[in-house]
Amino acid sequence: MKEVFVTRKIHPAGLALLKKAGYKITVYPKDQMIEKKELLAGVKGKDALLSLLTDKIDEDVFKAAGPRLKVVANYAVGFDNVDLQAAKKHNVTVTNTPSDKVNESVAEETFALMMALARRIAEADHFSKHGQYKGWAPMLLNGVDVYGKTLGLIGAGRIGSMVARRAVNGFGMKLIYSDMRPNSELEKQLGAKKVSLVNLLKKADFISLHVPLLPSTRHMISTKQLAMMKPGAFLINTSRGPVVDEKALLKALRSKKIAGAGLDVFECEPAIDCDLRDNLELKSFENVILTPHIASATEAARRDMSEIAAKNIIAVLKGKKALTPAKV
Repeated sequence: MKEVFVTRKIHPAGLALLKKAGYKITVYPKDQMIEKKELLAGVKGKDALLSLLTDKIDEDVFKAAGPRLKVVANYAVGFDNVDLQAAKKHNVTVTNTPSDKVNESVAEETFALMMALARRIAEADHFSKHGQYKGWAPMLLNGVDVYGKTLGLIGAGRIGSMVARRAVNGFGMKLIYSDMRPNSELEKQLGAKKVSLVNLLKKADFISLHVPLLPSTRHMISTKQLAMMKPGAFLINTSRGPVVDEKALLKALRSKKIAGAGLDVFECEPAIDCDLRDNLELKSFENVILTPHIASATEAARRDMSEIAAKNIIAVLKGKKALTPAKV
């Protein structure tokens, strides 16, 4: 009987598919990130590993698993937590879980952060709930309009494109983007203009990050880039935390070089702040909205991720090609 180790409780739809396929499934019983020693023990002798983006799947894991391991199905769109070279060395297929449902969910979260920043929703909620509202006032919590403003996408792939459609079709925003490859569809359908990263930083009112975490994208937004942004511009990150240099962002917020930030991911995740000793914390800024890596946290998206991960495992263990192999 084929055996699968799952590193944390996930949506049951995928587990049901694995059971139907006749596999023995072991799910890590604690609802928390698995410790390395328990991961190494759990994967030993297994045919498949269903991992999360919080699990570091490295050489130690492949060695502990042994020769039976054929597939690592990462329950995430990104797979920067998996050492692909080590996987190749051990002849293990690595897969991820891209899907339109997941992409739409992330796009919605991105736009929700953008709107909340522009209209100061979090500040207004706190203001109202804490008895500060004494009556209408002409200058009370004035925000900024989104309509007609310029959205700059850093990364114009599937998720970036979905954000773009909402922005242009729903709010009449102007669209510019920076990417390694041109997106002719966005240009034809939405009037998007491909520009350099420098020009995007200088022109956009809202900047949204949609890039994978690679050596080339780590800290791609740091002191130099933040200094190029408009003083009234907002930064939104629903991609990966280390794409933004947290120290640089904190300094930019403190000096009011930018208007605010909406973050669903953090550089030292799960810690929201990398260094608490500097007395400069993300949570201390009223113009920063923080969400705990929930951009894809909808029932439909998480079900889809679970089923895709399971289908990848079933395909590989049956000697077929993976549905969604991880590709750099």
